[in-house]
Amino acid sequence: MKFGTICDILRGKSGSSFPLVVAVTLAIVIVFSGISEYIRLMIVAQGVRDAVQSTVISTINDNYDNVYHGVREGYSGAYQPSASDFEESLDYGNMYGRLDQLLGLRKENGYHVKYAGDDMEFRLSGLSVDLDNMPLAPVSPDNSRGLLADAVIRLEVPVSFGGKNLPPMVINLRVQAKYMPIF
Repeated sequence: MKFGTICDILRGKSGSSFPLVVAVTLAIVIVFSGISEYIRLMIVAQGVRDAVQSTVISTINDNYDNVYHGVREGYSGAYQPSASDFEESLDYGNMYGRLDQLLGLRKENGYHVKYAGDDMEFRLSGLSVDLDNMPLAPVSPDNSRGLLADAVIRLEVPVSFGGKNLPPMVINLRVQAKYMPIF
């Protein structure tokens, strides 16, 4: 079909353009539905990532009390004095508890689930947190490492399109936070 023929059909007054207009309208609705579902998934993933980031930052801040103030040496690590030496002192806190409170999650069958009404909005599982302490009296006392928290969590968001349930979007969100003394 040529472009001129389509324009002639649309300009014609015989009513033959009606099926074409309906088809174009349906195609636009389908495209916008797909785009809106994609945007919904990205908004949920971004919100969960921000909540996990906030939780990791809170965990790092909770470790502030344990930081040996080695500002003079130019580094910081989570250590407590012990007799004649220092020993590592890391506090992982209750990250799932913070996430449950922050996002309004319920614990079900090993998952932390968020509901929108009766429908599941998303669920979280497999939280892994690694606190990387800076060595005490490092060879190179630059502040590049600091006290680092690295967290990974699995996010599952159900996907539906056209009234049908599709396989869920499953991604691993990774966030980091680092404590460095300012003064």
